[in-house]
Amino acid sequence: LERLGIDYIDLLQLHWPDRYTGGRFGQPDFLPSACEEELAKAQFVDFEAQLAACQELAKAGKVRYFGVSNETPYGVCAMAQLAKSYPDLYPKIVSIQNSYSLVVRKDFEAGLCEACYHHNVGLLAYSPLAGGSLSGKYRQGPVEGARLSMFPGYMERYLGSQNEAAVNAYCSLAEANGMSPSELALSWCYHSERVASTIIGATRLDQLEENLKAYDTKLGDDVHEEIDDIYRQYTDPTKAKPKKA
Repeated sequence: LERLGIDYIDLLQLHWPDRYTGGRFGQPDFLPSACEEELAKAQFVDFEAQLAACQELAKAGKVRYFGVSNETPYGVCAMAQLAKSYPDLYPKIVSIQNSYSLVVRKDFEAGLCEACYHHNVGLLAYSPLAGGSLSGKYRQGPVEGARLSMFPGYMERYLGSQNEAAVNAYCSLAEANGMSPSELALSWCYHSERVASTIIGATRLDQLEENLKAYDTKLGDDVHEEIDDIYRQYTDPTKAKPKKA
């Protein structure tokens, strides 16, 4: 806080669940046996200890509100219930920072969205361009200096999966409606009723300008219907990968 020159932080996000959750960044979904293996290898910090530490910061006036990141319905509901049952011991989480985009939406919409709605936890959508893939810049292959080229292992879920076909479909839809692929993807995310706020990222000024301009774009009902059609065909494309030889 001293280095930042401020007295307190408005919102502090707990960046990772301190436990095995499965399904992270294109990995296989939760398995009870995998959870048992992880529990046998490491001691995880439980929800009570995490929230108690947050409460100390709140009482000291250092942080006003708390949120979570990359969380699951179980994590959101467990933390919300602790705060409801023991408000003097644990603060309520108010936000969740999870990946959410045209090609990464199933995990949030199927269960997590309902949990967040009933517990009044707002979604801070990150990676609305899916690692930049929804900008369409990788359609012709690798781009030197770009994210998927710089971090090939970390971002492999966007390549070698049905994501490439899904991106092509969304890019074609954008072009047919006189907008850039980024404009379509960002406008859809910005104005979704499921999203409280969107976290954008840009490395160049022209990218930032395009990201900001997209907020003023409102997609028509016909475009939303076509997005729904593509979504029905590519519901969870980053997890749809061909079988390895």
